[in-house]
Amino acid sequence: MALKINDEVVVTSGNHKGQRGKVMKINGVTQRVTVEGVNMRVQFLRKTQENPQGGEVERETPLHVSSLLLWSEKAGKGVRVRVKKVGDSKVRVGIPCGTHFDS
Repeated sequence: MALKINDEVVVTSGNHKGQRGKVMKINGVTQRVTVEGVNMRVQFLRKTQENPQGGEVERETPLHVSSLLLWSEKAGKGVRVRVKKVGDSKVRVGIPCGTHFDS
């Protein structure tokens, strides 16, 4: 998977197309990524001693990794990524713009 936590990504398909946010959580088994401020859903909380009123909370729900691209400031859009070996380390490089994401 070409994404890491704290990467800025853009949604490429679905109801939230065009929205940007930072990656908060990655699940490699299900190939799903939680993005900050994107794909918000309402969760209803049960009444408990800590929360006697109950209520509603908006939370981010995961998106599939195939509907996300890394955001490149240089290109001004989402870009696909390839891995390039630079010295002894591997670096993610944006395909159309050449932006190095692991500096």
